[in-house]
Formats: sequence, structure tokens, C-alpha cells
Amino acid sequence: MERIPSVDLKDFLSGDPNRKQKFINEIGKAYEDIGFVALKGHFLDDELVDNLYKEVKNFFDLPVEKKREYEIEGIGGQRGYISFGKESAKGKKEGDLKEFWHFGQYVEDDEERRKEYPENVEVKELPKFNEIGKKAYQKLEETAKHVLRALALHVGLEETYFDNYIHNGNSILRPIHYPPILEEPKNAVRAAAHGDINLITLLMGAQGRGLQVQNHKGDWIDAIAEPDELMINVGDMLSRHTNNKLKSTIHRVVNPPRELWGTSRYSIPFFMHPISEMKLDVLESCIDENNPKQFEDITAGEFLNERLIELGLKK
Repeated sequence: MERIPSVDLKDFLSGDPNRKQKFINEIGKAYEDIGFVALKGHFLDDELVDNLYKEVKNFFDLPVEKKREYEIEGIGGQRGYISFGKESAKGKKEGDLKEFWHFGQYVEDDEERRKEYPENVEVKELPKFNEIGKKAYQKLEETAKHVLRALALHVGLEETYFDNYIHNGNSILRPIHYPPILEEPKNAVRAAAHGDINLITLLMGAQGRGLQVQNHKGDWIDAIAEPDELMINVGDMLSRHTNNKLKSTIHRVVNPPRELWGTSRYSIPFFMHPISEMKLDVLESCIDENNPKQFEDITAGEFLNERLIELGLKK
């Protein structure tokens, strides 16, 4: 596996049983082999993508003191601004060379669930920032729902198995700014090697070199998407739930060559999380003589809390 496979969501949505099955087979095989795919045919249009990047750049161009006004204490970095170097990969003491923002769930039909999540943070200086962030969040959530439907069928579940778990789930849209590198980094990279916590991650902005994925042989391969593709990978929650049938692959964002140190990089991952009470217990359909149960029972909320503490975002 030397490159990331490409799939087209339009096959799954086509209404043609053969094209739908082709998509299920392709994405299932990719996630068993490498844990990543490049996906065409998603629900984001070019205008929304352009507007989102414009607003994200406008935000990160604000003065540091202004951005810090949107850094909310006591919520584990779950909403608003997280300043440069705050987050580090599990087991690594150096902070990553990035600053980022978090948009969270827009709960509309469940008062109790709304109380569970911190409020989204409004940026007063940029009237369109929150509106466009919300639109992108909802289009990515819709895309993720259909990817999970395909994966449910792949592992022998009913197609809409995940739907109720991801409705009002604790998903996060994270615009990231990797600022220009001004001096030799001391053992720090833009994002150190890590696996994601969640069910699946949908990444905008994987055009050009930087993102690398570790294959089964331990080699690092470049993960480069076409301009109309999202890079989508399996997170640890889904890997646990499927007894590692679907692979949560270690990945990183490396520093650019020295001649490009003076440039910024932007990427925008959407981390698809379920509701906190979803049980991540290993699915019976993913256990057999050759693949005994590998993971203890845990809920999504408990697992997320453990990981936020490991990442230094929660005490």
C-alpha cells in the first residue's frame, strides 16, 4: 500500500445496487488495509470551501491578544480558540506547532443534550465566521453519516446503525493554522505522530505535502488529496468498536522543507464523535477464533475524557 485509495460517495448514493456495493467494498478494503481514503462526491461545494478558508484566514490573522480573548478556560479546549503549542501528541512533551479553533455541535431538538456541551463561541470581529463555520460543520456531518452507513454494512450491521449515535454527537470542526516556522524547531513538528480519538475524521486541506500516514510495514507515505477530495480516516473509537478490523492509522504533519518555512499551512479536520453514552464494546460480528476480543468495554464519553487528559487539554 504505497498510496491512499480514492472513492466516490456518489457511487453509494446512486440508487444503483452494484455501484453502492462497489463503494462499500472499496472503502471497507481501504480501511482494513491502511485506514485512510480520499473521498470525492461529498456535500461541500467549492463556494462554501472558499468562503470557509477566507474566514479561517481572517480569524488567524487577528492579533494574538484578540484571539486569546476567545480562549475559554475550564472546558478542555472543546470550543473557541486554542493557542499555539498548547496541544501535544499522546506521550510527547513538545507542543505541536499549530493554533486552532473549535466549532462544536448545534443541538436543536434536545434540551438535555444542549446542556451537556459548551456553547459555541461567537467571533464579534468577523460577522460571517460563525455562520460559514456552522454550514461547513453540517455538510461534513452529512457526508460522515453516509460514510458510516457504508461501513455499517461492511461489518454486517444494519445500514443506519450509527445514525442515532451521531445525531447531536459531540463532533468537532477544527480549523488549524500552522504558522511560518521562524527558527529551527527543537524536536517539534506541526503535528506529531498520533491516532485520532473519534469514529472517523474528514480532513479538508490535504492538498500538497505535509500529511503522512504510517502503513503496516511502518513506512511513512504521503497522503495527498485532489482539490475536490476529503481525506477520511478511521479513529480509535471505530477501531475499538470493530475489534481493529477497521484500522485507526498513525499519521503526522511534518515540517516543510526549509525553503518553505516562511509559509503558513491551513487544514480543517472534522472529528465525527458519537453521543457520550454510546457503548464502544467490541461488536460480536467482529469477533471470531482468529480475532478474539481485544478491547475492554467503555463508553464514548469515558474514552474521550481519558484521551483529553493524555493530550494535556484536560486536567
